[in-house]
Amino acid sequence: MEYASARMGRIFVARVDHGEDLLGELEGLLRKEGVSHGFMLLLGALQEGVVVTGPEEAVIPPVPHFVGFGGGWELLGVATVYPGGEGPAIHLHASVGRGEKVLTGCLRGRSGTYLVMEVLVFELAGLLIRRAKDPKTGQQLPDFGG
Repeated sequence: MEYASARMGRIFVARVDHGEDLLGELEGLLRKEGVSHGFMLLLGALQEGVVVTGPEEAVIPPVPHFVGFGGGWELLGVATVYPGGEGPAIHLHASVGRGEKVLTGCLRGRSGTYLVMEVLVFELAGLLIRRAKDPKTGQQLPDFGG
């Protein structure tokens, strides 16, 4: 295990509106405000999206299993933010549900907001962690520089 300590920085309360791309809007906020490290809490709904619900098989490196959804799904999620190759890298895991169907996984790509998404962004100060490709797993993982 590797770990680091941080201090709480600024806290942002955001609303992503109907039709807006959730991850795109959040990346824009992080860039505009200069947030390089943080975590987020999210609640609301998505019109459509794609989640990675695990690997196709439990091997390393994994091949992701993608599942798409559409038609207005409720969402409860958490995310980490670390610098990546092209700015802030968001790693967002969420449970989305509609009726009796529920998916849990890593949200990927464009995700159109349905009605509203409420987001709390907590900036973490004093960290040197970056998101980098891990040679063993092939995944973009937190890199502590050790």
